[in-house]
Amino acid sequence: MDETIEQLLHLSAQTETLMAVYDGDDRLRYANSAFRSAYFIEPEETPLWPDLMRRNFHLGRGTVIRTENFEEWLRSTQSRRGKIGYRAFETDLADGRWLWMTEAVQRNGWMLCIASDITRLKVHGRTVRQDRDQAIKASYTDELTGVANRRFVMARVEDMLAAARHGSTGCLAVFDIDNFKRINDRLGHHAGDLVLRDFAHRIHQNVRRNDCFGRVGGEEFLLVMPATGPEDALAIIERMLTVIRFSRPLPDSPDFSYTCSAGIAACVPTDSASELYRRADQALYDAKMSGRDRVRAA
Repeated sequence: MDETIEQLLHLSAQTETLMAVYDGDDRLRYANSAFRSAYFIEPEETPLWPDLMRRNFHLGRGTVIRTENFEEWLRSTQSRRGKIGYRAFETDLADGRWLWMTEAVQRNGWMLCIASDITRLKVHGRTVRQDRDQAIKASYTDELTGVANRRFVMARVEDMLAAARHGSTGCLAVFDIDNFKRINDRLGHHAGDLVLRDFAHRIHQNVRRNDCFGRVGGEEFLLVMPATGPEDALAIIERMLTVIRFSRPLPDSPDFSYTCSAGIAACVPTDSASELYRRADQALYDAKMSGRDRVRAA
C-alpha cells in the first residue's frame, strides 16, 4: 500500500494536470507542482482555501475573480463549495489559461480537486458558458446576504436525509433573528438589511465546509449539518449564538446589539424534508417561548 501511494505521488508530481487535496476545514493537505505553480503556493505551504484565494485576488494572480467586493464573492462561493459530492466547472487564470476543474468530496469533507488545461478547446463558446455558470450561481444565491438561498439549502437537506436512510447522522438547525420586526419599525428597513447581512456574514464565518448555511426567507436561516449528532450540533449553535451577541452591526448606532434563537432536529430514517423542518421549527418556537437568545433541540 505504501508503495502504491508513493507511485501515485510520483506520477502526480510529473503530470501537467493540477491536483490538490483539501481537508474538511478547507486546508490544503497536498498539491502537486502544477497546482502549486498555478496558484503560487510555496512547496511546504498548506494554506486555507479562503486565505489562498484572498491573497491571490489582492495580488492579481491565480483565479480570475470578477468582483469589486472580494468578501461578498467569498461568502457566496463558500456557501456552495464542498456541499455536494461532485461538481465540475470552468475557471480561468490571470495568466490566460482556462481550466476544467472537478471537485469530489467525501462524507468527512475531504476534497480532491483536479484541473485540466482546456485553453485551446472550445474558445468561441467561453463567454456563453461563463454567462451560464454565473446564472446558475445566481439561482442558488440569496441576493441580499450572499449566502445560499432556500432552493440550494433544501436540496442539501434532501441529500442529508438520503444519507440518513443509509445509516448516517445529521441535524438541521433553524435560526430566527429575535424581535426583527421591532428593529425594522424602530430603525428602518435599511438597518434591518444591515442586520441580516451581518448575521449571515458572522454565522457563515463559523460554518464548517461540509455544512450548508442559507437564508430561506425574511429573518429565517437554515444550517444543514450532515454527519453530525445532536450534542455536537448544540455545541456548534451555542458558539454561533455567542458570536451574534457580541456583534455591533450598525455604524450609526454603535451600542445597538441583537440576538437570535435556534431550533435543532436530528434526522431519522423515515423523515421527509418537511417533517424534519417542522420539528426544527417547533424547537425554535420552544426557544422563543423560553425567552429567546437560546437554542432548543426537538
